[in-house]
Amino acid sequence: MASLMDRVSNFFGGNDAETGEGLRSLFINELKAIYYAEKQAVDALGEQADAASTDEVRNAFLMHQEETRNQIMRLERVFDSIGVEADSMTCEAIDGLAEDAQKVVSMTDSGSLTRDAGLIIAGQKVEHHEIAAYGSAVTLAKVLGYREAAQLLQQTLQEEKNTDQKLTQLAESFINQRAASESDMNNTYGDRDNDALRPDGTRYDDRNSTGQTYQSGSSYSSGSQMGGTTTYGSGTVGSSPSSTGTSNDATLGGMSGV
Repeated sequence: MASLMDRVSNFFGGNDAETGEGLRSLFINELKAIYYAEKQAVDALGEQADAASTDEVRNAFLMHQEETRNQIMRLERVFDSIGVEADSMTCEAIDGLAEDAQKVVSMTDSGSLTRDAGLIIAGQKVEHHEIAAYGSAVTLAKVLGYREAAQLLQQTLQEEKNTDQKLTQLAESFINQRAASESDMNNTYGDRDNDALRPDGTRYDDRNSTGQTYQSGSSYSSGSQMGGTTTYGSGTVGSSPSSTGTSNDATLGGMSGV
């Protein structure tokens, strides 16, 4: 009977017949789950591209959608290389990630950069799942001696890593910063909506509006009639002292003054 150390060595070396059969079954099941995930991803990437706000994010999803179609064909070559018919097995992990992406769309405004930031996060969650899945599959293929399968899977693994990096660069380049600015602007306008308004529609805290209302004299330009005498002619609140005492100025004791 083999010692525990021998059994551990045979397990990781793929030399134990019983272990080898178990690893082969595990490998095939992993391939089926990945096959299912990639097929689901094709549809999800199309939906995310449609929901994206910017051309940059939309194009990133569309490019990876096309790449994913090629990865599905590559997986079929992997199945063929080990003499197994290509088949899929439900992967609840990818179903959950796809549902998360749908929630991002439902919880963000159409056309907003916040939505793009959320879609990138959702996309990277999928990429990290696939990187883990393909990495494990590559290791199993090498242990089992499936050299062609390992090479094909390694190619896809590198593509998934590249996609993850591209999404990171896209987010850091402009999406996250602009989404933050978008949020700040919304908060600013939201606060201003609560400001008190004057009867003429200007806000009490708006200095520019205040200056225009009272310096131009528009509020007092028409004047009012009291016994046929114009009480307020051209005078304005805050006008220069040169208007004092003029014949038509009733502001500070002119000839028509009160």
